[in-house]
Amino acid sequence: MAAIPEYEVYAVRYATRAAPRRSYFIGGDPHEAETSMDYYVWLVRHESASFVVDTGFGPEVAAQRGRTFLRHPSECFAMLGVDVATVRDVIVTHMHYDHIGTFDRFPLARFHLQDDEMAYATGRHMCHGQFNHGYEIDEVVGMVRLVYQARVRFHRGEAELAPGVSIHRIGGHTHGLQCVRVHTRRGWVVLASDCSHFYEHFENDRVFTTMFNVGEAIQGYRRLRELADSDKHVVPGHDPLVMQRYPAASAALQGIAVRLDAQPLY
Repeated sequence: MAAIPEYEVYAVRYATRAAPRRSYFIGGDPHEAETSMDYYVWLVRHESASFVVDTGFGPEVAAQRGRTFLRHPSECFAMLGVDVATVRDVIVTHMHYDHIGTFDRFPLARFHLQDDEMAYATGRHMCHGQFNHGYEIDEVVGMVRLVYQARVRFHRGEAELAPGVSIHRIGGHTHGLQCVRVHTRRGWVVLASDCSHFYEHFENDRVFTTMFNVGEAIQGYRRLRELADSDKHVVPGHDPLVMQRYPAASAALQGIAVRLDAQPLY
C-alpha cells in the first residue's frame, strides 16, 4: 500500500482585532483584560495535491467591521510562492466574511463546501441578526453564482479530498462549519478553523459568542481530538498563540507565517 503523503501546512496572519475577553466567551469572562483575536488563512501543500483553506477578507470589509488589516490574503499566499490566480482547490470551512471574503481572486478554483453551510447561509435563519451578522450578502450571492458555474463541490459530512487530506462537518458556530484533517511529518493535524476559535475553547469546553448550536460545538471538541494525534495537533482558528507556538515559515516571514507541520515550540 502506498504511503500517505506528508503535507506542508502553513498559517498566515492577515488581520487582527482587540476586544475585551468577555466578548469571546458565552457567559462572559472574569478577566477584564483586552485580548487580541487574529485572522488566518491556511495553505496545505504537497507535490501531489495542494489546497488553500479559506480566503479571508479584504481592506474594504476590514474598514467596515473595524478590523486591523495587515496584508491582503492573496499577498499572504504569494509570500508562500502561490499565485491565487492558478489555485485549483479551495476548502471553505464556512461562509463567514473572514473566511470567504476574497473568493473572487481565485478564478480557476473549485470551492469545497458543506451542503449544510450553503443551506444555512441562504435559509430561514438568515432572517435573524444573531445568525446573519457574520455573513456579507454580496459574498453569499457570489458563492451562489459559482454554484451555477459548477465551481462549488458540495459535501455532506466527511470526505477525503486527496490521500492525507479530509474534511469533516462539525457545526456549532455555523450549521455547516467543517474542519480539515491533514497528514504531516508530525502526524495528523486538524485545522479547526472556527470549530474552536481559541485554544481555551476546546481545552476548557467553552464556546464563542457567535453560535448557532452550542451542543454541536461542545460535542465537536471531542471530534477534533478524535481526528488529531493529540491536543497539540489541533490548531484553533483565531488564537494569537498560534503565531507563538509554531516556528516561522522562514526568516523573512517571521511574525507573518508559521509551519503547522513542524513540532510546536511549546
